[in-house]
Amino acid sequence: MVTSPDLLAEVVRGDLVESVHHGHLVVLGADGATLAEVGDADAAMWPRSSLKPLQAVAMLRCGLDADVDALALAAASHSGTDAHLAVVRAVLERAGLGPDALQNTPDLPLDADAAYAWRAAGHGPAALTQNCSGKHAAMLATCVAAGWDTATYLAPDHPLQRAIRSTVGELTGVPVEHVTVDGCGAPLLSTTVRGLARALGRIARAGAGAGDGDEARVARAMAARPDLVGGPGRDVTAVMRAVPGLVAKDGAEGVYAAGLPDGTGIAFKVADGSPRPRPAVLVAAVALALRAAGQEVPAALEAAGRTPVLGHGVPVGEVRTAFAGVAR
Repeated sequence: MVTSPDLLAEVVRGDLVESVHHGHLVVLGADGATLAEVGDADAAMWPRSSLKPLQAVAMLRCGLDADVDALALAAASHSGTDAHLAVVRAVLERAGLGPDALQNTPDLPLDADAAYAWRAAGHGPAALTQNCSGKHAAMLATCVAAGWDTATYLAPDHPLQRAIRSTVGELTGVPVEHVTVDGCGAPLLSTTVRGLARALGRIARAGAGAGDGDEARVARAMAARPDLVGGPGRDVTAVMRAVPGLVAKDGAEGVYAAGLPDGTGIAFKVADGSPRPRPAVLVAAVALALRAAGQEVPAALEAAGRTPVLGHGVPVGEVRTAFAGVAR
């Protein structure tokens, strides 16, 4: 039976709790034991873009030839800066394709300055500048490497998408029971919060090991180029910079997942879909995991989780997590 979501965070303004966010969260230790759990970590959910590191692993298994930058961007929801777009173009060019081969939903860059510059240059929403174009470029490059049709690469029964589904089920340990279409147009596969945490912990542990397998390559690329995974001012970039070897991926509708080098896995889903509490909740969960392992919490990590509540342009409150110390 699916239980109701529990309290994850409170929005405090002045001396009152103004709003609350409920959800599902789990922190799995390096040994697989549950360090913390809120709500129902085994409820089916859509992982949204937090699934991208798993999709990148699947693409490598299918023959994707990608350097560190291309692999980081394949796992990214990028901000659409010139640096991001240059990598997308390079991936497509190496595959003998152009931006017109992309079938993701046209959009403006996520970064406000990049969006302004793109508009000022006379451009409108484009597949190239949409935040998932790195993943889609990698999907196309995988199809070229494997000899698969590129025109139908988003079809759920395409060989690439079947391979991704198999990999997601393997890494999460949860069979894919639901399939729909993500915002970018790619197939979206269901999992659970626990399964997503398990997968990110596995990927991060591989990156910290001596091997050079596909999971390790994805983890190392993301850790080496957190600027490509997110972008300027993005909490996902700040958190990975703060904790060496941490692999983190944000997702739409209040989803986040992360893995630590020792194999600890973290994932949560904000029930109302709001992105507002995500940085605070993620940082609190990572800090809990670090303390459980006897490690100090970096000041830069704590800073990445601060979300001030403003009144007349100055802080008058904060987003405060409500699950610290919940251990099972």
